[in-house]
Amino acid sequence: MHKNHPFHLVDISPWPILGSFSALIMMTGLIKWFHLYSPNLLCIGALSMILIMYQWWRDITREGTFQGLHTMKVTIGLRWGMILFITSEVLFFISFFWSFFHNSLSPAIEIGMMWPPKGIQTFNPIQIPLLNTLILLTSGLTVTWAHHGLMENDYNQSLHGLILTVILGIYFSILQGYEYWESSFTISDAVYGSSFFVATGFHGIHVIIGTTFLLVCLIRHYYKHFSKTHHFGFEAAAWYWHFVDVVWLFLYTSIYWWGS
Repeated sequence: MHKNHPFHLVDISPWPILGSFSALIMMTGLIKWFHLYSPNLLCIGALSMILIMYQWWRDITREGTFQGLHTMKVTIGLRWGMILFITSEVLFFISFFWSFFHNSLSPAIEIGMMWPPKGIQTFNPIQIPLLNTLILLTSGLTVTWAHHGLMENDYNQSLHGLILTVILGIYFSILQGYEYWESSFTISDAVYGSSFFVATGFHGIHVIIGTTFLLVCLIRHYYKHFSKTHHFGFEAAAWYWHFVDVVWLFLYTSIYWWGS
């Protein structure tokens, strides 16, 4: 169909409404898991979310790569969408830091007017947390290397940079999972436990999402979907990954190092 404008009018898609229902099922399943110790509904919701993500990503890849619907004008809109999304994520994490500093700078009498509260054995900031900091900083370098490779039209450089970034993201998540497993306190241990696990846990979820985003970019790059001038999918993933890096630096310095 011929059109005389550069804008992309989105086709009717089932994925937004189905994705919303899947998110509802996941959250309901999470509550059921917490209260009834039954993860079956959570697993169903997560599986349906993964299937919807795959098909939604497939549709957008088809639009941008094969149908030519992501014109330069559309790409500008996508850039602003990603900028506003990351801005909303910054405000999301600010709320956790606000809570942490509110409780740590003036500890309530209920927790003994001390921080960390009595009985909480905090993590050593120069063990796994420091290693995870080095991993994320290195992954920021490798994703920049991959981006530089795309700009220079160097296919292998971008491929190697993306592979390393995905491996480092997975390694970070494994180490954080191990850290949680070895933790001497839980999310229900006073305000310190809830502040720690909510802030670092949401960051961990963002690392998993960012790793998935970069893995999709790696697969697309392998199939030569990106060019020197047309690779916003990768650029958005790189922006998101740098945001995750910066948030971790604030988490490490405030919660792991200063807060302990």
